[in-house]
Amino acid sequence: MDEDTQKEIEKEKNESKDEDVTMKERDEYLDGWKRAKADLANYKKDEAKRFAEVVRFSQESLVKELIPVLDSFDLALISEEVKSDSKTEKGLFLIRQQLEDVLRKNGLERIIVAPGDQFNPAIAEAIAEVPSDKPSGTIIEEVERGYFLHGKLIRPARVKVSK
Repeated sequence: MDEDTQKEIEKEKNESKDEDVTMKERDEYLDGWKRAKADLANYKKDEAKRFAEVVRFSQESLVKELIPVLDSFDLALISEEVKSDSKTEKGLFLIRQQLEDVLRKNGLERIIVAPGDQFNPAIAEAIAEVPSDKPSGTIIEEVERGYFLHGKLIRPARVKVSK
């Protein structure tokens, strides 16, 4: 082989090696870009979920402040003075119902406990133990209603249980 042919062969080998290195670098950059793009998409999804949770529970403090208003309406409806005037009773009941409907639309759910149910400390708080012929740990009376907000306990039901 002559010298020119050998130089051309070496030149082609070097170009081939350069092409291989360039292709490897290109593939590495492409893979890195794809990973970064996927990471960004995942980050956006996570942030959207966090934002939705913040919005969902942003009214929690307002709802907590309105629950005692519902309790006050219940007390007013129980009082003897209101019972004597049916128009007043009806008006109070309608206002209370409207307030409860608005809160329900915003995620408030009442915890249902009834006398005779078994006491569940996950949703209720025992404020007194009373002697009873029922089995121990049975709810005797609901003293104060409990509520969930979007499935999160914001106020446990306060109950009296049997000894």
